[in-house]
Amino acid sequence: MKVQNTIYIIGAGAIGKSLAVFLKEAAKQVLILRGSVDDGSSQTERIRVEAADGIHEAEIEVATLSSFDCLQGIIVLANKSYGNERLATILQSKAGSSPVVLFQNGLGVEKPFMTDEFKEIYRCVLFVTSQSIDQTFIRFKPVDTCPIGIEKGNTDTLARIVQELSTPYFRFRSEEDIQQIIWRKAIVNSVFNSVCPLLEVDNGIFQRNADALEIARTIISECVAVAKIKGIMIDTDEVEESLLKISKSSDGQIISTLQDIFNKRRTEIDTLNLEIVHIAENIHTAYTVNNTKLLGKLVKLKADANLREL
Repeated sequence: MKVQNTIYIIGAGAIGKSLAVFLKEAAKQVLILRGSVDDGSSQTERIRVEAADGIHEAEIEVATLSSFDCLQGIIVLANKSYGNERLATILQSKAGSSPVVLFQNGLGVEKPFMTDEFKEIYRCVLFVTSQSIDQTFIRFKPVDTCPIGIEKGNTDTLARIVQELSTPYFRFRSEEDIQQIIWRKAIVNSVFNSVCPLLEVDNGIFQRNADALEIARTIISECVAVAKIKGIMIDTDEVEESLLKISKSSDGQIISTLQDIFNKRRTEIDTLNLEIVHIAENIHTAYTVNNTKLLGKLVKLKADANLREL
């Protein structure tokens, strides 16, 4: 399949905007489409991204899905995963043969797109951190090259996607065993996105505080056990190593779930801790994830309480 030139990024958050700026710097044709607003409006935003070597900025067109009958190119989903059901319905008539690449955290986020209407679906596991300082200013830190793997598709298109999306600052690679990496990252995110919001601290807490790291080890152990029952072989020490690497590289940054709570937005905890709990319940091992469940439920309660204040 020939991948067209335009890269459509659905989701105008910190990840989507950072990717758009780096792609524009690389002379790629890129467009941000707002995932939660669909009023047909279009505007140009000057977006700045702070990276290790300084400020990167570019003029990015930001539009809405209703402005397009057909999206011919690569469709990148950088929106919040709880919007996937609605988004899949909208994109059924617009995606055509264009590959869809999910940049979202969590387990099962691809399910709404695994239908006949979508020809090719790919999952990316992000190893970057980003934080919106304001509407047009992002702080961005890469941790590692981000793997992309096939949910439904072929290796030729995967190679083209990696080539089109890669820049010196936001790097990607092809990955054959993407499910193991998805699970490993989901477990790491289940730690960050539950402990940090409840303590209201930055990502660096695990490399600074032994008690926080001990809680992290408990969550990791519970989730790895569920993964192994599902046939996903994950090494506990490797997960902890990844957690500490991210904690060190993003010291001082606020995890997305805590950002969402501060900004009175819905969180993605349902696809992290609570999805792992759901999987454990389905295989009759719910008793093994009591701590993961408790932290997930507390985050959900905290976020819901904030939403009710609106």
